[in-house]
Amino acid sequence: MSLVELIAQADERGLAASGLACLDRCVPLLGGDDETLRPVWASLGDDAGAGEWGERLEQARCKLDAAGAGDEAAVLAHRMLEAAPAERSAAGLRVWADACSVASLQIHRLLDTAQDEASSVDSRREGRTDGMSPLVAAELRRQVVVLEVLAGHGPAGLRRALEVSTEGRRVLRAVVSRRSRQQG
Repeated sequence: MSLVELIAQADERGLAASGLACLDRCVPLLGGDDETLRPVWASLGDDAGAGEWGERLEQARCKLDAAGAGDEAAVLAHRMLEAAPAERSAAGLRVWADACSVASLQIHRLLDTAQDEASSVDSRREGRTDGMSPLVAAELRRQVVVLEVLAGHGPAGLRRALEVSTEGRRVLRAVVSRRSRQQG
């Protein structure tokens, strides 16, 4: 199943986790650390109150550098953060998760030293993966895994989704660090 199809079929929790995972992997571009979005992840659990998502999201926004300055990759990451819906409703989350998917793939494409042969990330999301650059391919796999794990395991899949996101964040942090050393 393509990433576009997985997003279309995801439930509210899957959509929230999908968008949050994309944002979480891009936290190094926003000046955040590994724990910045952890409370927002916790708001996706069964024991979280209805308003916790919005409250914890706002707290995370305050912690992250929300200035929107920087290169194109950082600007895309800021847009993901700012576009996160305060209310956990399927309709709003579906639009956000879809936009986060595109933005995160585009960020990885911008930061990849290898060329991606596709004209846009849309074809990647639809399943056409020939000539895909390694960083984009890894991000696409992570997005698919997060949605599949949550579709298959519900709330129990949150831990695995967070692990996948953490791995991706570390990879992106290394790429950003290497890039800044080369430019500096």
